[in-house]
Amino acid sequence: MKVIINGANGRMGRMLTACIEESADFAIAARVSRSFTLCPEAGIYQTLEQFEGEADCVIDFSNHVETGSLLGYCVMRGLPVVIATTGQSAEELQQIEYAAKSIPVFLSANMSLGVAVLADLAKRAAAMFPEADIEIIERHHNQKLDAPSGTALLLAKRICEARGDMRFVLGRSGHAKREPDEIGIHALRYGSETGTHEIIISNGKETLTLKHEAENRALFAQGAMVAAKTLVTMQPGLYDMRSIVE
Repeated sequence: MKVIINGANGRMGRMLTACIEESADFAIAARVSRSFTLCPEAGIYQTLEQFEGEADCVIDFSNHVETGSLLGYCVMRGLPVVIATTGQSAEELQQIEYAAKSIPVFLSANMSLGVAVLADLAKRAAAMFPEADIEIIERHHNQKLDAPSGTALLLAKRICEARGDMRFVLGRSGHAKREPDEIGIHALRYGSETGTHEIIISNGKETLTLKHEAENRALFAQGAMVAAKTLVTMQPGLYDMRSIVE
């Protein structure tokens, strides 16, 4: 399976490159990054449009601001795309939904299979404890741009599927008491923390804690590869990790 890596010179792009090079089932069709010096002979490009060769899928670890050009390229070429970036605006999410009418699009705030299982457990637990207070704590390295993380928001939204609409409270300050319809989301940023997400569910009588720790960023690259392998068998549409674990 031939993959175009968009954002190949970033932290996750380099990790994905290493994982594909070690895989017997995948090959790199092209590596794309604006920070590269164009070298087609080595399969290195600065933009997607520069590459016209054969490929089966695009895996995007670039930046959400490139959503429009990414989707335009994939739709033009009829290529499935795994979008592994976060922070998309409402307009960019609309662009993704529109493109999914023409090509298979995989969008997930987290490429970890473990996080997909965590989200499912969180939804089930929230349904079992309908009156419980729910708090989410997420920890990441000090270079992460978005807070709260896309994964924390994904978990909160899955909980809302079981509990109905709830308010997301980012951190806590002031003197008002906690309201029953709140999900507290707390973002910690320090050192080189890879990524930890913890969900606390308490009804005052017992407390359930669900936790996922990412020990190596390779798991996100490997998750993107699993997503790509699944996506190339799918019809046009918008997919996420539930398409794999359910």
